[in-house]
Amino acid sequence: NKTITMSFVEYRDTIKDGDTAIVFLGHESMFPVKVQHGGKTQTKYGVIRHSTDLIGKRYGSKVTCSKGGWVFILHPTPELWTMNLPHRTQILYSTDISLITMMLELKPGSIVCESGTGSGSLSHAIIRTVAPTGHLYTVEFHQQRAEKAEEEFQEHKVEHLVTVKNQDVCKNGFGVSNVADAVFLDIPSPWEAIGHAKSALKIEGGRICSFSPCIEQVQRTCLAMEEHGFTEINTLESLLRVYNVRTVSLQIPDLGKAAEDNSGTGFDSSNQSNPESLYGILQQGTAQFKSGVPLKEMVGHTGYLTFATKSLF
Repeated sequence: NKTITMSFVEYRDTIKDGDTAIVFLGHESMFPVKVQHGGKTQTKYGVIRHSTDLIGKRYGSKVTCSKGGWVFILHPTPELWTMNLPHRTQILYSTDISLITMMLELKPGSIVCESGTGSGSLSHAIIRTVAPTGHLYTVEFHQQRAEKAEEEFQEHKVEHLVTVKNQDVCKNGFGVSNVADAVFLDIPSPWEAIGHAKSALKIEGGRICSFSPCIEQVQRTCLAMEEHGFTEINTLESLLRVYNVRTVSLQIPDLGKAAEDNSGTGFDSSNQSNPESLYGILQQGTAQFKSGVPLKEMVGHTGYLTFATKSLF
């Protein structure tokens, strides 16, 4: 029988020595840990001992730390990795990643070329999307970043789905020709790599996406795409607005005094059951409401996404 190891594309129940796991303290507090026999991990709730607290336990388990507090141990996913990976570069987050994977029409079996690899946030999402029969060719100009990315892919058991190349994509391209269903560019001068991207894409056509933080980069990239015969050129900016659901206190509005004529109502003005008297009490106070409140500060502009299709002619 095939033994399923921890992988970002295959899931299993129990934690084993050598796994990457996510220690979840709360929605705003989590971090990755390499599970090692005899290892220890310090948290604000105390120490987690890998041999007794992690190895052999089920993913999703509540683990009690040495000080009595507890954490959850989660199976890694591309979504959790994006939130917890070690940053070697600025990364793409889930809002842009989800748009990229759909607009590039990625699916199991797709062949994708990417540059640059950076911290591997998008790379992991692409690999999970194209698995089990697709492949990612990712190019990174910086040697140490390329080596570290390759090391992470091996640790995460996805190395059979990805090829890492350490070269300048603007000069040397992706190292493949006429095989890619899609190309993604996240480099300072993407217009210099459009020709190589066209060569990497399959003859029948394919999709390309370029991520750039500055509109001047977008302008030059769009011109290069036109020159190389790309069609359906579109630039998008994806802005995420997060709302917190919270209880807010609002002052009850003063709607004016009730009509003076209470004759025939049967209410005694000295009686607390009199609506006018009740109104006098209510207008002094506040009422509690559940409401969606946007964050006071949030990340606005991350970058522009330019999509295009390789023309068949």
